[in-house]
Amino acid sequence: MNVDDIRTVLLLGAGTMGQQIAMQCATHGYDVIVYDVMQEALDAGDRRTREFFDQRVDAGELTRDEADAALAHITYTLDPQEGAKADLVSESVPEIVDLKAKVFAQCNAICPPHTIFTTNTSTFVPSQFAEATGRPDRFLAMHFYQLVWKNKLTDIMPHPGTSPETIEVCTAFARRIGQVPMVLQKEHPEYVMNTFYGAIHTTAIELLYRGIASFEDIDRAWMLSMEKPSGPFASLDYVGLDLVWQHAQNKAATGNPDDQAIADWLKRDYLDKGWLGVKSGRGFYTYPNPAYAQPGFLTGEVETVAAR
Repeated sequence: MNVDDIRTVLLLGAGTMGQQIAMQCATHGYDVIVYDVMQEALDAGDRRTREFFDQRVDAGELTRDEADAALAHITYTLDPQEGAKADLVSESVPEIVDLKAKVFAQCNAICPPHTIFTTNTSTFVPSQFAEATGRPDRFLAMHFYQLVWKNKLTDIMPHPGTSPETIEVCTAFARRIGQVPMVLQKEHPEYVMNTFYGAIHTTAIELLYRGIASFEDIDRAWMLSMEKPSGPFASLDYVGLDLVWQHAQNKAATGNPDDQAIADWLKRDYLDKGWLGVKSGRGFYTYPNPAYAQPGFLTGEVETVAAR
C-alpha cells in the first residue's frame, strides 16, 4: 500500500480531536467517515465542526466554497460496518487502554486487510494495544495537536512491530493533509511537545490546587513572561477538562495520594458541574468570550467569572 491508495479516512470518536482531524482530512479532499456510539455525540460533532469552519471563513483562512466542499466530504454514522470503506483509521476515543483495544479489535473484523490503523492517544504508547488491533504491523500512533490546521505538527510514533512501509505511508499522508510529521525513534508517552506541555500543565494545576495563585494570575504570568496570547489554563480548556481529569486519573493509578486528590478535585469542582472547557461553554474560563482574550486582562483590569 502507498499513500495514493488512501481515499477514505475513518475517524473513531466524534469528540474535539476527532472533529478537527476530520476537518483537516476533508479540507484536503479526503472522504471522511466519523463514527461514534452515541447519536448526541455525532450531532454535537457535526455542530462544532460547522462552527469551526465558520470561524475559519470569518478569519479568511478558507472561502465559503472551500468550507462547504470540505463539509460535503464528511459523513457521520452509528454503523460500525462503515469501516469496510476505510483505507486509514484514526482513533480518538477516551484515554482508556482497554477501550482502545476493544474498539480496534472490532474494527479489525470489519476493515479491509490493507487498512492502516492509527491512534491519536496523548498519554499511552501503541505497543500497549498493538496486538489487539489484529494488524500490529499496520499500526502506529499518529498524534495531532489543537488546533490541527494551525498547529501543524503531527507525531508519528511506531512501536517495535510497525512495518517500515506503514511509517512511510503515514508520514506521507501527514504531509498530504498539510501537516509536518515528526517520526519518533522510539516509543515515548506524551511524545515530545506533550512532554513539555505536560510539565507546564501539571505545574499550573498543582499551583492552583494548592492555592498558590488564581488560574488567571498563573495564565498572566505565562502570557507576560513568554509573550503568548494565552496561558496553560486556556490551553486546558481547549483540551477538555474531561480529558485532563482522565489523564490525572491515569497518573493517580501509580498510587500517589496527592495525584488522586488532584483528580478528585478536578472531578468535583469541574466535571460534576458540567464545566468541561470550550466545548461546554465553561471550564476555567467562560466562552465564547474568555476573559484572557479581553483588553485589560494582562494588567489585571478585567474582572472574570471564575469557575472555582
